[in-house]
Amino acid sequence: MSHTQEITGYRIDLEKNQIVPSRMLVSEGIIQSIVSAPEADCQQYILPGFLDAHVHIESSLMIPSEFARMAVVHGTVGTVSDPHEIANVMGIFGVKYMLSNAAKVPFHFFFGAPSCVPATVFETSGDQIDSAGVDYLMQRPDIWYLAEVMNFPGVLAGDEELLRKIESARRAGKPIDGHAPGLRGKDVLNYAAAGITTDHECFTLEEALDKIAAGMKIQIREGSAARNFEALHPLLASHPEKVMFCSDDKHPDSLAEGHINLIVKRALVLGYNMYDVLRAASKNIRDHYKLPLGMLQEGDPADFIVVNNLSEFKILETYIKGQKVADSGKTLIKSVAAEAENRFHARHVDVSEFYIKNRDAQIKVIEALEGQLITNCLLEAPLTDALGNCISDPGRDILKIAVINRYRQLPPAIAFIKNIGLKKGAIASSVAHDSHNIVVVGCSDSDMARAVNLLMKTRGGLCAVCAEVDHVLPLPVAGLMSTSDAFEVTETYTALDKYVKEKLGSPLRAPFMTLSFMALLVIPSLKLSDLGLFDGDRFCFTDLFEKE
Repeated sequence: MSHTQEITGYRIDLEKNQIVPSRMLVSEGIIQSIVSAPEADCQQYILPGFLDAHVHIESSLMIPSEFARMAVVHGTVGTVSDPHEIANVMGIFGVKYMLSNAAKVPFHFFFGAPSCVPATVFETSGDQIDSAGVDYLMQRPDIWYLAEVMNFPGVLAGDEELLRKIESARRAGKPIDGHAPGLRGKDVLNYAAAGITTDHECFTLEEALDKIAAGMKIQIREGSAARNFEALHPLLASHPEKVMFCSDDKHPDSLAEGHINLIVKRALVLGYNMYDVLRAASKNIRDHYKLPLGMLQEGDPADFIVVNNLSEFKILETYIKGQKVADSGKTLIKSVAAEAENRFHARHVDVSEFYIKNRDAQIKVIEALEGQLITNCLLEAPLTDALGNCISDPGRDILKIAVINRYRQLPPAIAFIKNIGLKKGAIASSVAHDSHNIVVVGCSDSDMARAVNLLMKTRGGLCAVCAEVDHVLPLPVAGLMSTSDAFEVTETYTALDKYVKEKLGSPLRAPFMTLSFMALLVIPSLKLSDLGLFDGDRFCFTDLFEKE
């Protein structure tokens, strides 16, 4: 920008741990000077803008430009973004789509090179990025790091192709993100020794301390489905320099409520040192990833937020490169035109494809857990119909779940799940980590087939069906994101989510988000891919029926 702006308030200096009455002069996107101001002139507080240390933009169901429009309202000025989801659908082309769209708005998107495309060989993805592809991406100046290395068994086993990807990041001098739920002891030491520097999957304090001892930094996650703040917040007192805040996955209704600002407020309410908390939301992230962002010093980029006070913490204004992008809860970023790119080979499914004969044995049931990505494996007696087919049992909350390949014509993979809680109808989604095939759960085979066919017709999306009612949110970009206005997407999603909870009976905080993780094979214990039921502890397929 060409004109000079003057911003006055109590400036929070995270370099010197002090609050200073200041008058900042900003022009050309830079803080040109900072001078003392009378306290009487300071009616607000100025602090560095918030960063999300690890997020998949795709999970917001919005393209990057629309995500930015909503995030800035909450004081977020940038994200460390892993385009892993669209890459599993569309490969490097999908990464470039995200980079291109992100560049059209005033927001700091720091994208990484996805390390696991496909995530495993036990599912069908839409594309792949091999070590040569990762090496190509790592040479780009707009790629900042190697994104989460979730194939930690491959790292520990010395998988040569995976190690070549890690070596590409090392040669480029870029950080390497981790993803190793439950990893402890010597395995953590070996994982970190390979060059892995972070982890956002800790679900116990003891696990996090093991990883810190191995030299890793911990990203405390509060997303729409996975929430680990309650278990990990003591790290803010014991190891504040090792902590970063992240969301990982935010659905639109959750993003509309807040972002990193909500984690900051929770930590401050608990009495943690304000400077440590704010560094976990900004400076620690900037320093770790070597990001070109300022910390309210002269000569820094003018990326900052203005809040009313340090108790209510209401975001008044957000500035990025000196440009005001949010004011009093309203976004000032305009929508930009975007093309709908997809990779979706639709085919009609017949209800008979969901039939499965009973073998007079117990079945393995996926137990979904509220607020967690991990699952348990239960053994239950199946309910059967008059023809001997295993069917959903809403009375016991044991429902049929299926994953249908959307890239090739293959029969559905079928299993059973507990804790989705539907009393009637079915829900389906083409957002199904990591390969994003169609995942559906329902109270009857006919409802499941109907839900899947609705998504085949829209070439991806989220939907709920019951009786004669169909609700759908189309996602024309890779079956993952909408090109519509962020606030319209949020309204549609919120109505769909409300329908699933109030009319179909799900008690989950985020039923679609939870459903999407039931195909995430790299998180134990029992999951379902398009190729079959998967034992995440042994990292191999397993039979639906328990052998005697």
